[in-house]
Amino acid sequence: MFAVIKKKIKLYRPLIKSLQTGLLLITGFTGFISSSCPVMNWRMTLGLLGSLFLTVSGSTILNMVYDRDIDSRMKRTVHRPLPSGQIKANEALLLGLTVSLLGIGWAYLLLPLYALVIFGGLFIDVVIYTIWLKRRTAWSIVWGGISGGMPILAGRVLGTGRIDGIGLLFMLAILLWIPTHILTFSMRYYEDYQRAGVPTFPSQYGYRTTRIIIALSSVAAAISIGVGSFALGLSWGYLRLLSVLAVGIIGLALLSVYHPSEKINFGLFKYASLFMLGSMVMMTLGTL
Repeated sequence: MFAVIKKKIKLYRPLIKSLQTGLLLITGFTGFISSSCPVMNWRMTLGLLGSLFLTVSGSTILNMVYDRDIDSRMKRTVHRPLPSGQIKANEALLLGLTVSLLGIGWAYLLLPLYALVIFGGLFIDVVIYTIWLKRRTAWSIVWGGISGGMPILAGRVLGTGRIDGIGLLFMLAILLWIPTHILTFSMRYYEDYQRAGVPTFPSQYGYRTTRIIIALSSVAAAISIGVGSFALGLSWGYLRLLSVLAVGIIGLALLSVYHPSEKINFGLFKYASLFMLGSMVMMTLGTL
């Protein structure tokens, strides 16, 4: 029995994109900690992480179900459980809906406004981004970015009980970081996206325009994090460190535009990701 359960878990794990889900949990936790919530305790923290994990995982599974035909035409995704036939679509759909509802229900018990924010993230991600726009326009990434920014806003809302300017700034930072991720991969796997019929910035606007957008969005994301951290009242030590790290993003952004190469493009993507993760750690430590 245990062996069967272990096998199922191993089979289901790729459906939730554990690395992506983990990063979103970190942003949600950061948003919560940044509020310096006076009622923070292990139950509230567990509720935040549990409800976010379920909702994010559920939305990812639902996206996988809808995009299984696209995944079957792309070399890097063809071996995923759904396009490879390891899991039936109806089974995954039921799992995605169940997990999503459990997450939103748990969130509602914590705070209705918090539940509304994470439901908004799920709706934007699944319905607006994946079902409506992804196959129609390259600009769908804007909506994908909004949904990616919802967890940090939700964490802030759970701590403060309201939507405030700092939470929106942090959400904007994540929204601006998302193109760095998606557009870098759309260049690296250009042929895959072409084969799947998914419109991308490289196919519609060319590589140079795509690199410029990546560079601008990376710098803007760093600025948003910096302004949000300043408004949060982070100490000058953390702010100076963020400023120094932001110089690296600016330098790589300029290199990616004026001396483009796949190595530099991917280097900017990795550095921007590490900058974002590092800023989350600094905000958490700075507000404890």
